[in-house]
Amino acid sequence: MRVLADQAEEVAVSLLVAAGAPADHAAIQAETLVGAELRGHPSHGLQRLPRLLDRINNGLAEPRSSGVLTWRRTGELHVNGARGLGPVIAFSAIEALLDRIDESGIAFASVSNSNHLGMLAVYVEHVARKGKICIALSTSEALVHPFGGTRAMLGTNPVAIGIPTAGEPFVLDLATSLVSMGKIHDHALRGAPLPAGWALDEDGRPTTDAEQAKRGSIAPFGDAKGYGLGLAFELLVASLVGSAFAPEVHGTLDTQHVANKGDIFIIIDTSNPSEQMRRTADYLSALRASPAADPTRPVTIPGDGSGRRRKAALAEGFDVNDALWSALIDRLPKNLSRPLPLQECQP
Repeated sequence: MRVLADQAEEVAVSLLVAAGAPADHAAIQAETLVGAELRGHPSHGLQRLPRLLDRINNGLAEPRSSGVLTWRRTGELHVNGARGLGPVIAFSAIEALLDRIDESGIAFASVSNSNHLGMLAVYVEHVARKGKICIALSTSEALVHPFGGTRAMLGTNPVAIGIPTAGEPFVLDLATSLVSMGKIHDHALRGAPLPAGWALDEDGRPTTDAEQAKRGSIAPFGDAKGYGLGLAFELLVASLVGSAFAPEVHGTLDTQHVANKGDIFIIIDTSNPSEQMRRTADYLSALRASPAADPTRPVTIPGDGSGRRRKAALAEGFDVNDALWSALIDRLPKNLSRPLPLQECQP
């Protein structure tokens, strides 16, 4: 089913407001979910909304919270999210860092007691468009088996880096797992098989069944290298936030536990932003223009594909699983009109 971004945001905001979120908080959360859909990552999009609404209804997410922000040192901010919506707490922390950055040059926020962030690209791109560098890290439940192992022991532990340029910002966003668990859930929702090598079942055997993989574990990307990087991020976030390690983390994929993962945001000011941004843009252009191994597939930069998908989806809409869209519409308060899918809106 194809829907427009405005339609999807309207539905998401309506559901969140009905669940008790202030309109501005609902808009931030909805924009983050729909932003993932626009970039072609439904694993972090609307499929997360029913679970989030259930978490609010179960008292595990507090949609009115903006978090409690405490400066421990000039460049160190601690944020107790007070069970707030992940994007709301994250942007609260980021704005506080941006207000401080001219004084300190570099500052970071450690965030605890906050719900799922969604795509980290959203945050680092926001900062990069303001001419600053941003690095974001987060942890999750034990979803990834160590290299050579068969049991989930690490989080997917994503990292995102945003760097300003004279053109579009450079944005890298990746999990240290081969794929995100959200992508496994997306395959399960669609009844689609997984590519071989993505996951093991709960008995440690390779599987292409997404439902079995949900109860098993995901492979680290790049074998030992991805495992090592994911472990380093696990230790880094836990050390700075004081959050639980993966086997004791809950709350990003369930509706029964308070979220106890950790998040880190680091913002860095540059000493000569205009010149450096021009040089960065020129270098990225040179990379794109460099000889391609396959002439039909030119060299691209991380984020190029997401940017193209976003532009097309803003104009043409994006596909949402029929059952998911129907479930969201069914949850709307009875006094609200039901938006039609794009196919039925067209003459």
